[in-house]
Amino acid sequence: MSERWVRRPDGSNWGDFGPDDQFGRLNLLTPDTVCRAVAEVQEGLNFCLSLPLDYPGGRILNPRRFPPQLSPTYYEGKPLMNYPLEDRQPGTLCPQYSSQWDSLCHIGARFDANGDGVAETVYYNGYRAGEDIVGPIDYDADGMATGAQWTGARALGVDHLAVKPVQGRGVLVDLHAHFGREPVVVGYDQLRNILDQDAVVIEQADILVLRTGFAEVLLEMNRQPDKEVLDKSCAALDGRDKRLLQWITASGIVAICADNYAVERLPARPADAPGPALPLHQHCLFKLGVPLAELWYLKELGDWLRAHGRHRFLLTAPSLRLPGAVGSPVTPVATV
Repeated sequence: MSERWVRRPDGSNWGDFGPDDQFGRLNLLTPDTVCRAVAEVQEGLNFCLSLPLDYPGGRILNPRRFPPQLSPTYYEGKPLMNYPLEDRQPGTLCPQYSSQWDSLCHIGARFDANGDGVAETVYYNGYRAGEDIVGPIDYDADGMATGAQWTGARALGVDHLAVKPVQGRGVLVDLHAHFGREPVVVGYDQLRNILDQDAVVIEQADILVLRTGFAEVLLEMNRQPDKEVLDKSCAALDGRDKRLLQWITASGIVAICADNYAVERLPARPADAPGPALPLHQHCLFKLGVPLAELWYLKELGDWLRAHGRHRFLLTAPSLRLPGAVGSPVTPVATV
């Protein structure tokens, strides 16, 4: 029990790392687990796991996310560059546009944390909407926040993935090698079969990395994404599969990183009963404190690991230390 809640969601780990914890399963990234990850480095080769941050291109994949706009610095109204950019508006960066981390305040849920029969919007470990996570009051016609009410995440912000840097042992599961670009919805049984066939062992404090091939399809589209094609391309996890969610709980993994959009199949397959639109997000972010990453680039790493009969590597992937932000662009590095 904590000051913020008297009951916690079934299957959650709220309070297990302390009443005020904001790191979730990242607490399992200890000096011992980092040393274990470093021991995976045998060749000294490293791989960039980020897409160019101007991908996917446009706003087709998600109309609420904007491509980055670059701008030079100015002095007395003049740009301090040899070749001024044509667009001299202030630069902006949507932190969840391309390769990114989702923080633990990315998704909450309606839940009766007080035990008084009244559900309210809460986040991991009982942090509250409107108190700990404060959003903008007004939006303009393009969906951008306006006014002075924006303060962002006072708790659970993405800067926690920088303060406690994400560095540990990554384990790659190559769904693309088994399904190609078929739009397979992967539940526990399919995942278990792949782990067995490829002799992949996942242990507590590992970081699960999923290659589906989705980012490779995006790159081929050269910043002109075709949503109809993307919607029918590549595997994604089945967030409705309760056995898969239980496996995530039992495995002790600290994060899930994927090269596709949203990690889980979106939209999720129809539920038998009313449930969350993003069930895997709710299970990982809201219940377990397991951050999610999406739109990573995994082709070269995945091909190298498969060619050498390996699955594990040192993964270094801290977020930006940007207080108040819910997500962050990331340039992960895998070292083998």
